[in-house]
This record gives sequence, structure tokens and C-alpha cells, in this order.
Amino acid sequence: MNGQSNVWIVGDVQGCCGSLRELLAQPDIAQDSDARFWFAGDLVNRGPQSLETLNLIHGMGGRAVAVLGNHDLHLLAVAAGIKKPGKSDTIAEVLDAPNADELVDWLRHRPLAHYEHGHLMVHAGIPAAWNLDKTLALAAEVEAVLRSPDWKSGLQKMYGNEPAGWNDELSGDDRLRVIINALTRMRMCTSQGRMDFGYKHAPMQDNQLVPWFDAPGRAILRDSVTVVFGHWSTLGLLVRPDVVCLDTGCIWGGKLTALRLRDHKLLQIDCEQHQKPGDA
Repeated sequence: MNGQSNVWIVGDVQGCCGSLRELLAQPDIAQDSDARFWFAGDLVNRGPQSLETLNLIHGMGGRAVAVLGNHDLHLLAVAAGIKKPGKSDTIAEVLDAPNADELVDWLRHRPLAHYEHGHLMVHAGIPAAWNLDKTLALAAEVEAVLRSPDWKSGLQKMYGNEPAGWNDELSGDDRLRVIINALTRMRMCTSQGRMDFGYKHAPMQDNQLVPWFDAPGRAILRDSVTVVFGHWSTLGLLVRPDVVCLDTGCIWGGKLTALRLRDHKLLQIDCEQHQKPGDA
């Protein structure tokens, strides 16, 4: 049995641990003691059980790979005293937990990109100029900062919308900011690769903006890689040879979706609505 036969990739959980437990109880998963799980970021926040979700995934040990999403980074920023909790946040229980330090430490050691078996998982997107090797190398630059003793200072400098596009000449804080914004926040961009962070709806015909995965000249297409991502609930389920979106709006009363890596079989769980779009 090859290594990809029992890998399931799970979309944004966002603290909906009840839905995650229901997903894990499905026969295709529950009957496979060797099943492994990739989580496409946003493990926490806005759902009702952020602490329970982190404890569950952390407890999977080596069976789970989770990339960082923007909500996971927000939790780290609040824990570091950089950001204040938002009105729709549900992360207080994590910060007040007896094992809060352990969970924060575990979370800041998660990757921003993960590649195996021809599939590259990130939370949001990949700029057109990046191929596979470049994506992994640039993600590692941010990971090194988050894993360092000075991670709080490093994280503070990563917030902001500018620069909004990649340039190989970028350095320092600007360089890290573009990397983290691309991997955890990007949805739409101009044909020149400038990211638009205000666009959160489903893709529409637009003379100025295109989904990042339809941007012209995508270098990663030459690597024959399938990019798997979440982050875009208004886009919803998208399965193409080159890209797969698994954010199907669990917290909005949509579904929690998992995809089996070897054959792209889908499992979906109907979810209770925990947030309304106006609360975003």
C-alpha cells in the first residue's frame, strides 16, 4: 500500500469539533487505523469548540499535518499580545486553557505549506511567479521566524496589506509579509499578481481581478502539482486537476469536507450554522 492511500485532506474546521468528530466517525475513515489527515488551515475561531479542536488534532501526533491559516495566526497574535480579540472570536477558551502554552507552541511550529504525493497544501493561495520549490522555500522563511525565540516580534511585523505583490527583490519585513499574505489570505489578484484583500465573494467576471488559481503564467503548473487549499467559503468546493478548494463553509451552516488523496473521493458532513455572514 503506497503512502497516499490513506491520507484524507480536511477543509477549514474553524472550531467546529462536533462536525470534525462526525467526519472522523465515517466508516471510510473510522475503519482505517492507518488513516492520516492533512488540515488545510483555520483549525480554530468562530466555531464553538476551538479548544477541543486543537486538542483533538494535536493529540493525533504524527498522523496529522496542519498548515497555518489566517485564523490560526490570529490566535497566535492574540496570545502574543499583538492583536485584540475580535467580536466574533471564539479563542478565549484556548488562551485560558491549562495547556494553553503547549497548544500555542505546537501551533507556531506548524508549516505554511506541505507537499507530498503530487499535492501541495496551503491555506489560501500561491502567486503565479512561484513554482513548487519556491513556494516551499518561501514558506520555510516564515516558519523559521514563527519557530524562533523572538517569534512575537517577528509576527508583529507581518501584519499589513502592503506590499500587495511578489517581487524577488523584496527583503526583510516586506518579504515576510507578502509570503504570509499569499499563503494565508489571498483570493483574487490582478493579472499582474497584485493581491486584492477586500474581495471575499465568489469569483465573478471582472475586468480587473481574477482568482489566484486562474492568474496567467502560473509557474507551478509546470511542476504537475495539485494545489489544495481552503480559506474561500464563498467559492466552495472546487475540484480540478490543478487545484482543489475544500472550504465549504462549515461555520456558516455549510459542510465540512474531506478528500481522499489517492482518488479524490469526497466525504461531507452537514454542519450546524454557528456564524452568520454579517458577523464576519
